[in-house]
Amino acid sequence: MNKQDIQLLYQYNQWANKRILDRTENVTTGQFLKPASYPHGGLRGTLTHTLFAEWLWRRRWQGESPMSGMKPEDFPTFAALRARWVEEDKALNSFIGGLTDEKLNASFQYKTMRGDQMENILWQAVVHVVNHGTQHRSETAAMLTEFKHSPGDIDLIVFVREMG
Repeated sequence: MNKQDIQLLYQYNQWANKRILDRTENVTTGQFLKPASYPHGGLRGTLTHTLFAEWLWRRRWQGESPMSGMKPEDFPTFAALRARWVEEDKALNSFIGGLTDEKLNASFQYKTMRGDQMENILWQAVVHVVNHGTQHRSETAAMLTEFKHSPGDIDLIVFVREMG
């Protein structure tokens, strides 16, 4: 895996997240807070989990091992969640921009939130985050569609075609 490929994946990730967030902006507060039977709950819970994963993994890649994270209650409104996401996008873009092929193919160590010591190849964990986000964007898209606010197609190939 090389830096150019990773940058494309993260441009896609940001584009897909933006499509989800733009449509979420149209739901009512009640819909944003409404519980659901998805693994992380409704819109707020699922979006919080997705944002938290991006934050957690970036911190791990930077040599930290956070032992606590974000909770849905940290974001009483969609505006609060989106503002925090804008901050994370900046930090994540900065990290991805500073990568080299050498760094991507090297291993890194971190502790899980349970304290277990782990080691992975960086590019594999970086791709994992995009893949993980795809699962939760799909869940969020289903919820948004139920609320009549479908984000439309959020596939990688749609992004690539739009970028020309």
